[in-house]
Amino acid sequence: MRSEKILTLLLLLIIPCLASAQKKELSQARSILKSKRGVEQAEQLMTKLLKDSANRQDKRIYAVWYESVLMQYQAVNEKLYMKQRQDTAQFFELTRRLFTVAESLDSLDMRPDRKGRVNPDYRKENAEQLLKFRPNLFAASTYYIRKGDFKRAYSFSETYMDCAHQPLFSSYRLDSTDSRMPEAAYWAVYSGYRMNDPVLTLRHRLLALKDTSRIDYTLQYMAEARHWLKDDSLYMETLRRGFYYQPTNSYFFPRLMDYYTARKMNDSALSVVNHVLAKDTSFLYRYAKSTVLFNLERYDECIALSDSLICQNDSAPDPYYNAGTAYLNKALQLHPLREKKQLRATYQKARSYMEHYRQLAPEQKQKWGPALYRIYLNLNMGRQFDEIDRLLKQ
Repeated sequence: MRSEKILTLLLLLIIPCLASAQKKELSQARSILKSKRGVEQAEQLMTKLLKDSANRQDKRIYAVWYESVLMQYQAVNEKLYMKQRQDTAQFFELTRRLFTVAESLDSLDMRPDRKGRVNPDYRKENAEQLLKFRPNLFAASTYYIRKGDFKRAYSFSETYMDCAHQPLFSSYRLDSTDSRMPEAAYWAVYSGYRMNDPVLTLRHRLLALKDTSRIDYTLQYMAEARHWLKDDSLYMETLRRGFYYQPTNSYFFPRLMDYYTARKMNDSALSVVNHVLAKDTSFLYRYAKSTVLFNLERYDECIALSDSLICQNDSAPDPYYNAGTAYLNKALQLHPLREKKQLRATYQKARSYMEHYRQLAPEQKQKWGPALYRIYLNLNMGRQFDEIDRLLKQ
């Protein structure tokens, strides 16, 4: 009992001392702010007080802290306005610190009193003031993107968006009134992608997709994130979504085709290529279709389409290869004895295409070499066969 009384007595002696120290530092900080000199020291005094958990419920400390950061912000902002040499990064960090301190102050300011009444002293003024500074958070995200500092860029994008969920700004309904929110989300997605972080890339994807001018890029970054996470199903879903949104995009079409081709899903590949051809009949997509027709063993259609591609551009090697290989496969379907004449004619046609392919793509020996080996063997072309045989052995 005696020890408890001693402890209580000590606490009663300590508490007034602590209160006195707090009062002294608050008074000192206010004097500094009034003089407008060395305001950084005022902030240091407040952050020192807040290291003591007993002070963290005192909104006077946060109010002085906010005022000290605000004065630093205004001083740097004035120098920037006057085009004087100033640290831009410091300006942006001060901006963010203002929001952080104000939100902490607001949570204390909105606490009900003993009778359950809420009478905020700071919310209206601080919210109105900070909304004027909020565009600087957006500017900071794009500033750091240009600098290649994607971690900071992401952080500022999130701070900008988070205002919509902060009670401090609830009366402004930023989630529905701020038209730049989707763009801020896009920059967050982009920054997450550039950091190779799939979780950060996907975190704000739904809001970013509302930025209609950049949907194709957002879907591309989403697809890459799904790929990094090895989420095959959602990866394909995102690829398809991106493709049907913009069929001619250079990212979605080739990856969809590669995916279906690798899995021998040739009917799906044909559906994709027919969809893009309905919008763009350029050489690339028609060549892709000739390859799908070959994979579907629709050799006559493959040859006909390859011939039209050769008429369009007779210096492009790949249509010759597709047509020549299609004739080689047609030859396999013929009986070597009953259809001997037709078989020879088929190999002759294959020879014409494959020799053209060799001339146009001499470095592709692994493709035209085995094909010509088989053609010359079946046509009894000894000299040409020996040449190919030597090349393949090399």
